[in-house]
Amino acid sequence: MSKTPKILIVDDDAELVQVMSKVLRSKLYEVMVAYNGDEGLKKAKKDKPDLILLDIMMPVRDGFSAAEQFKKDEDLSGIPIVAITSFSESLGQPFDYQFDEYVNKPVRSKDLLNIVEKYFKKSA
Repeated sequence: MSKTPKILIVDDDAELVQVMSKVLRSKLYEVMVAYNGDEGLKKAKKDKPDLILLDIMMPVRDGFSAAEQFKKDEDLSGIPIVAITSFSESLGQPFDYQFDEYVNKPVRSKDLLNIVEKYFKKSA
C-alpha cells in the first residue's frame, strides 16, 4: 500500500485555506495548513510534505522569502512548490522565482486538483 501524499498549504486567507483543504481531502490527500511563511517552514521541517501550495503576499514571512528558505534547506529543497497567488497577475506577467509553477487566484477546485495530481503522477 502506497503512502498518502501530504500537501502543505501556506496562505493567510483562512477561508481559501478551508476551501482548498476540503477539496484536497475529498481526494484523500493528507493536508497540513500554515498561515504564514515562518509557520509553513516549521511545519514542513516537522512533517515533510510531498507538495507545498504557497501564497506570495503574507504577513511575517512572504512567499518569496519562504520559498527561498525551502530551497536552501537540504531536507526540503526537493519538495515542489506551487505559488497560488494573484500577485503575478497584478504585475501583468508571470514571475520566475523558487517556484515549480504558479497559479492565479482564485483557483477553481478542478484546476487545483489537476495541478496537484500532475505532481503526484510525476513521482509515481
